[in-house]
Amino acid sequence: MSTTPLTLHSENHRILVIDDNPSIHEDFRKILSPADVKLAQELDADEAALFGEAADASSPWSFQIDSAFQGQEGLEKVGKAVATGAPYAVAFVDVRMPPGWDGIETISRIWKEFPDLQIVICTAYSDYSWDQIAKSLGNSDQMLVLKKPFDNVEVLQMAHALSKKWQLTQMVRRQMEELDTLVNQRTAELCAANARLTSEVAERAAAEEALRRSEERFSKAFHSSPIPMMIQCHNGEGCLDVNASFLALVGAERDSVLAGKTPLWCDEATATAIREDLAARHVVRNLAANICTYSGETREVLVAAENLELGNVPYQLVILQDITERVRLENELRQAQKMEAVGRLAAGVAHDFNNILTVILGNTAMQLGNPHVDEKLSASLLQVERAAERATALTRQLLAYSRKQIIQRRPLALNQVVEQTVTMLRRIIGEHIALDMQLAPDLTPIFADPSSVDQVIMNLALNARDAMPDGGKVIVATFQVKIDEAERARNPEAQLGTHVCLEIKDTGYGMDAATAARIFEPFFTTKGPGQGTGMGLATVYGVLKQHGGWVEVESAPRRGTTVRTFFPLSVDGLVAEPVKLEKQPAEFAPNESITILVVEDEEMLREFVSDALGALGYRVLSAPNGRAALEVWTEHRDEIDLLLTDVVMPESISGRELAQALLMDKPDLKVIFTSGYSAELIGTDFEREKQHAFLAKPYLPDRLAQTVATHLQSQPTFVANTAPVAPALA
Repeated sequence: MSTTPLTLHSENHRILVIDDNPSIHEDFRKILSPADVKLAQELDADEAALFGEAADASSPWSFQIDSAFQGQEGLEKVGKAVATGAPYAVAFVDVRMPPGWDGIETISRIWKEFPDLQIVICTAYSDYSWDQIAKSLGNSDQMLVLKKPFDNVEVLQMAHALSKKWQLTQMVRRQMEELDTLVNQRTAELCAANARLTSEVAERAAAEEALRRSEERFSKAFHSSPIPMMIQCHNGEGCLDVNASFLALVGAERDSVLAGKTPLWCDEATATAIREDLAARHVVRNLAANICTYSGETREVLVAAENLELGNVPYQLVILQDITERVRLENELRQAQKMEAVGRLAAGVAHDFNNILTVILGNTAMQLGNPHVDEKLSASLLQVERAAERATALTRQLLAYSRKQIIQRRPLALNQVVEQTVTMLRRIIGEHIALDMQLAPDLTPIFADPSSVDQVIMNLALNARDAMPDGGKVIVATFQVKIDEAERARNPEAQLGTHVCLEIKDTGYGMDAATAARIFEPFFTTKGPGQGTGMGLATVYGVLKQHGGWVEVESAPRRGTTVRTFFPLSVDGLVAEPVKLEKQPAEFAPNESITILVVEDEEMLREFVSDALGALGYRVLSAPNGRAALEVWTEHRDEIDLLLTDVVMPESISGRELAQALLMDKPDLKVIFTSGYSAELIGTDFEREKQHAFLAKPYLPDRLAQTVATHLQSQPTFVANTAPVAPALA
């Protein structure tokens, strides 16, 4: 049986029974390791009646019983137990154990080697008398006699009493050894200083020195602990002592804390909760609370407390764990998860809207180009077109927020972009607002999309303007900063390494914490109806995330707002100069000899594209999904010159998979991908294939015509709305 080594203060419940009768061993096990809870309770009650105190109800009494059936075996087991660090506290030894040693000889041999073992001699009336036993063994203070037949309660009481006695004996011996060592050391020192001192004075001085050292150790442990601790009065008013960690947490001087009459470190609700928990359970664990420092700052802590008495005076030991930073990081993680979820939703909405807007804008443009449309209808169609264009701008902002817009990143001098943009800003923000630039020289180029950076500057500057209706000042600054581990720990979104920061600061109203926590949410705005969409800062957030950067906001009511955006640096040779799209479509005359396969799951959009291409003179075949497109391909393979397919379709075959399958069958097939999403879903490998091009939704008929015409001449194009897009999609 494996045993756990005993320590000085651990209870020893190990008992050895030495008896040649197996039934006696079984009786002892039933008594000392009972399975019957009721019997245990009755024995506890008898023990309380006998000794005047109840047994500890928190840990059931149960002893570990080992057996030896002869004296020689018993001696061996005692020796092994001591050697393994798990000695027996008590041995019940039968007097007569033929054919080996009897109980007297067994005890004598055991005590000769292991004198600490407490012995209970089990004897019948016909065996040895007490005088005979005492004369043979001596050492009667470690021995009790149990007459057979024995009483269960008596056996249990003996086991408890002698186990406790064994433990106390070990503690006393160890303490005496330690005390002797201290006394000898102190005596030697004092004898050298004053030989006339008596041993009694030396012992007293050694004891005083031991007490002083004990108090010093406690004081050092309390005051040097990194955990904030205090000992306060039992009613929570005033305190006896505090350590340096507590003073650092609350930001106070020791004397001012000790002189305080009220619990300044916590609010009344926390103080009441501590008192009630201590009164009910005598302990407080992990009580979440806010404490107010002496400087007025609020810190979030977990409180632990216990009652204690010092000199018969009740106090409370209070221990604090500062979790302010942990709570901040948890909140930031939840915010990031929320923003990610909203971004996915925004991307899905933008994709669906782009399909719808393509149909609206396309059909509107076709009708506006119809000479038979009267003036009144034409005016209505223009209103529809303007509304759809506004919706298109909104979907672009949603895609920017969700990091799914198409961007053209390249090495970029941020100061140059700022100077060009600020020229226009001066006209927009008005003469009542001063605009100041503080641009750091010799900035490393950033790796960014110029139009996206323009968008960030414009959105932040206009927000700053709106926060200062009565005038103020906007400061646009740039500087280079190196993010280390400490900064990364403060802001989990920050990236290690050197970045360029664009900072825009205003002297406006500022924001409270609740408002600042929501400013990057789509459609959240503090402006009145019709004064903003709530997408400006959401767009800034999305642009920075898509660029691998991040945004930090610092604001307080009546103290203005500072927004810092961090861009990654450009790496030499990482990207090539962007491919520029021709502004005018190539000279190409459509004819019916060109056959285009249009694959689009949205029926209205499929019909619009088919009509628009048909009106240009192309022969058009259409399919609602990839599987249907394969069937059309089977019948018209040799006739089809170009595949125009949506990328994301609900069927099992995506646009990219369809194109790959058709290109394997016909390698010279031209392919145009179209999607309301962007590069995150459609991939970034178009520039490697001459027959690949991309057309972003929504698009107008002339844009569709230009892309198809240009691509049929084997000139790859990448179209996002009406602006050229680089082959390297972000």
